[in-house]
Amino acid sequence: MTLEQLNNLVRIGELREEPFDAKEFNGLVTSARERLQDISQNTLSAAGQFDLLYNASHALALAALRHKGYRSHNRYQVFQCLVHTLVLSVVKTQVFTQCHQRRNVAEYQGHLEIEEVLLKEFHQLANELLTLVEALEPIE
Repeated sequence: MTLEQLNNLVRIGELREEPFDAKEFNGLVTSARERLQDISQNTLSAAGQFDLLYNASHALALAALRHKGYRSHNRYQVFQCLVHTLVLSVVKTQVFTQCHQRRNVAEYQGHLEIEEVLLKEFHQLANELLTLVEALEPIE
């Protein structure tokens, strides 16, 4: 990971530097962990699972960005930064981008199409994010 790309995003106004806050970081990780645990309920619809996965993934992506000392209020950008914050592959990041786009269609147009295979892949990647974020070195 190079911070140069993240600093370039600061220069163009996509990110801003902000000191790490352990309480915020821990809250984001706890929220994500709880949402991922809630998905194991057999009574959830695909839309309910997708919503929990999306919000857990966003919380983890934001936690990774905050761990590096940056913030973005653009959800799309938070997912795009995973390439730099957690050294996630572009292919995996594209899944988060696709899910972000579907989330926007659901939120703003009231229509959610989610295939079972995408939901399964999203779930696996969200769990991978949790593992990667939990492995980040503590900052005091």
